[in-house]
Amino acid sequence: MNEKHLRLLQDMPIFGGISKEALEFICENSKKRRVNAGDFFFNEGDVATSMFVLERGGIAVYRKWLSLDYKLRELVKGDCFGEMALMDFSHRSASVKAIENCTALEISVDLLQDVLAKFPDQFTIIQMNMGREVCRRLRDSDHRLFLNDLEKFNLYQSGHAYKVF
Repeated sequence: MNEKHLRLLQDMPIFGGISKEALEFICENSKKRRVNAGDFFFNEGDVATSMFVLERGGIAVYRKWLSLDYKLRELVKGDCFGEMALMDFSHRSASVKAIENCTALEISVDLLQDVLAKFPDQFTIIQMNMGREVCRRLRDSDHRLFLNDLEKFNLYQSGHAYKVF
């Protein structure tokens, strides 16, 4: 059992409140994935079969529009990514590129199904925590879009927003 991986998961919001036994099961059955700087963990549109917990390095999340890549955010050690597609069973909504050499724990949908079978109450908590993480990111995106709209319509001047009728 790798104590470093266990501590990494224990410190993550997605695994908050999860028993040590369930976390040890996840650690023992997850794969380690290494991705070199400049390479992709996955691309927008790929079939989603796993989520990742970044153990080392940094990544950038990109969306493509009109053949150009736009960076949405950067993530660092301890962050997770790829969980959204596991919740809605859709293809990847963005590409994830390593901006430095990375190591991540890969938690497959099959492993999550094993967690469901072995620890159904813990699986429920993980799903609720994933939902919270996706909501947190959605709120952050909404806030950034709101600020962008204020700037775009010149409503944001010298730190003050003005109401327009």
